[in-house]
Amino acid sequence: MIWANAYVGLPFKDQGREQTGCDCWGLVRLVYADQLNIHLLDYQSAYASAQEHAEVAALIDREIDRGPWQLTATPHMFDVLLFRQGRFGSHVGIRLNGKLMLHMARGEQAKIEDYRSARWGKRYLGAYRHHARLLPLTASLKVGS
Repeated sequence: MIWANAYVGLPFKDQGREQTGCDCWGLVRLVYADQLNIHLLDYQSAYASAQEHAEVAALIDREIDRGPWQLTATPHMFDVLLFRQGRFGSHVGIRLNGKLMLHMARGEQAKIEDYRSARWGKRYLGAYRHHARLLPLTASLKVGS
């Protein structure tokens, strides 16, 4: 989990996609590119602000329907956690281990929090694994069996 410390403290920037500032999706993109060499779409032209929860939720739903993300009942490190903001599933974080996630909340800095806490637990909608991680994870589980 030491890799996550490199992202803690990054500043919030609406539609940011870089170390100088990012929103929650920007943080997921940074981590996936830096740590997993998986390059995700940026969606910068698809919404004007991270506060457009309905638009962001529609993008997330489209990604899930399209197939790059698969719902998983057993979250692992680097799975993307989806949370409700108001009525919409529009906030994402990255699962670390146990009950911890790395995420970026609007107007704050990137931080590590318990995703089962009172603040997040009741808003948790599920964990999703990117298809590029499905085969390697399955192969590593078979080796350790």
